[in-house]
Amino acid sequence: MKKLLFICVGNSCRSQMAEGFARHYGKDYVEVKSAGTQPAIDVAPLAIRAMKEKGIDISDQRPDMLTMEMLSDTDVVISMGCGVEESCPMPLRSDTEDWGLGDPIGQPIEVYRQVRDEIEKRVKELLKGINP
Repeated sequence: MKKLLFICVGNSCRSQMAEGFARHYGKDYVEVKSAGTQPAIDVAPLAIRAMKEKGIDISDQRPDMLTMEMLSDTDVVISMGCGVEESCPMPLRSDTEDWGLGDPIGQPIEVYRQVRDEIEKRVKELLKGINP
């Protein structure tokens, strides 16, 4: 079983949506976590709402602090494109892939939907390469 880790600064929106999609689409063959370098207190309500529109409930997920153990105990590390390298207190792995996604925090629901749909597309593509 492959282990995936999605990271960003706040771990309140993009990485949480990616975790939700990866759990949903890869439930039988991947383990998924998400974390942030400066985690928020809660998952963004509009991220929860946008994911519910796709039939995926991420309301029970919680932001988590990125640790060296997480980085070393995973097969695939994806950065959401939010300046993690600048705010990260530890070096990221050289094989970390950066998706370069804009941050929807503070934007209307339409922006969350656009980011959500891009994340869904990328997660599905990622899982195609992992699916046994």
